[in-house]
Amino acid sequence: MKPIVSIIMGSTSDMPVMKKAAEFFNEMEIPFEINALSAHRTPNLVESFATNAKKNGIKVIIAGAGGAAHLPGVVAAFTSVPVIGVPCRSSISIDGWDSILSILQMPPGIPVATVGLDASVNAAILACQILSTGDEKISGKMDEYKRNLKSKVEKANKDLASFEYKFRV
Repeated sequence: MKPIVSIIMGSTSDMPVMKKAAEFFNEMEIPFEINALSAHRTPNLVESFATNAKKNGIKVIIAGAGGAAHLPGVVAAFTSVPVIGVPCRSSISIDGWDSILSILQMPPGIPVATVGLDASVNAAILACQILSTGDEKISGKMDEYKRNLKSKVEKANKDLASFEYKFRV
């Protein structure tokens, strides 16, 4: 089995955030790889990874980074594979805003899809939606996932109806 999604992060300190994406892919039975690559500390490895991603069968890249968060943009500069950026809070972060803006504000020609702060699950869902455009099996799994989301909300509303209040109408 070869990975079709690559999850990368600036350092393993981002793993608590990025593991949620890995868990989603595992649940959806999507082959993935997960690695730490630093745009600042291992720039040559990042370039090699990104330039070879398509050749290696990678169809979507999820890149999480905190602080200056250059990893998603640097990767996007070296590949035509779609890149989804996950801004991560970090010990050097300005409450996550530096990460968000570093990933969100890319120059023309180097797009990075950006999800919310620490939102690697949404990155994984978006990756699956991208993959589903050319894969009926993944498309079916995503349709089922969306139906389950609807069912959870419907159940929550039924549960809420059981709470009794004197002035509830």
